[in-house]
Amino acid sequence: MTINLHDFDGESSLTLNAGGLAADAAVAAAGHEPNGYFWEGLVQFAWPDIAEGLDFDSEAGMFCAVGSSSELARLKTALGSVITSPEAVRDIIGRAQASGFEFDD
Repeated sequence: MTINLHDFDGESSLTLNAGGLAADAAVAAAGHEPNGYFWEGLVQFAWPDIAEGLDFDSEAGMFCAVGSSSELARLKTALGSVITSPEAVRDIIGRAQASGFEFDD
C-alpha cells in the first residue's frame, strides 16, 4: 500500500493505487468495488471538510485528489489509517449507508 504525494509545477496531488489493499475484502463484502471511485466517495463522505477543498481525478484503478499540499497531507494521514483497517472501512460504509450516501463505484 502506497499513498503518494506529488508536486508538479506548483500543483499537488495525492494518488493511491486501488486494489490489493487490506480493506478491499471489507469493501467488496459491503457490495462495493474497491476502485478509485469508491475511495473518492469514501473521502467525500468521511472527511467532507478536507474534500471540499480538493478536486478529484480518480479512475477505476487509482484514486487521485488534487489540491494544496497541506490539505493533501491531512488526507494522507486520514486515508492511511483507513485503507489498512477493514474495521474502519466497514464503519464508514455503515455510517454512509445509514445517512443515505451513495458511492459511485
